Amino acid sequence: MLKLRLENAEATLEMGQLMAKALAEVAFRPALLLQGDLGSGKTTFVRGLVEALPGSENAEVASPSFNIFNVYPTEPQVAHFDLYRLEGMEPDEELFDFLGDSTTVTVIEWAQFLNKDYWPNQALSLQWSPERNGRELIVTPLGSKAQELLESLAPSLSKYTTESDLT
Repeated sequence: MLKLRLENAEATLEMGQLMAKALAEVAFRPALLLQGDLGSGKTTFVRGLVEALPGSENAEVASPSFNIFNVYPTEPQVAHFDLYRLEGMEPDEELFDFLGDSTTVTVIEWAQFLNKDYWPNQALSLQWSPERNGRELIVTPLGSKAQELLESLAPSLSKYTTESDLT
């Protein structure tokens, strides 16, 4: 687990960029499960992630609240889901197709609305909470591949880290 303090949108964008770099360097890509209130930084994080990948010039990042998901033509490809309107409902079949594809970066906003029985066994849970000046972000690995990814990412996040338990 890493606990981070992100003071502003620029820090959130940089967090997304650093995550993109780490994900581009691994063969297996854990899903990213984003949780937090409206305006907490989830879509800003996704924008930073997508814009840091090759092919992003052909991608316009927006929260897919109404169409449920967007696929961005980046390398690797990013599938961006927003489950805000699906609270208490079964997820679309497309979600499971992408969760089973380790070559795609699958990002799920409002993951707290997805029954935990459907959560993949290899994922990073990113939980945003508002703070007086900025946001706290707790990143928790689910599974050994996610743990390895977070351990490789941790040194580049040291300026934001307030607590670390990567044992």
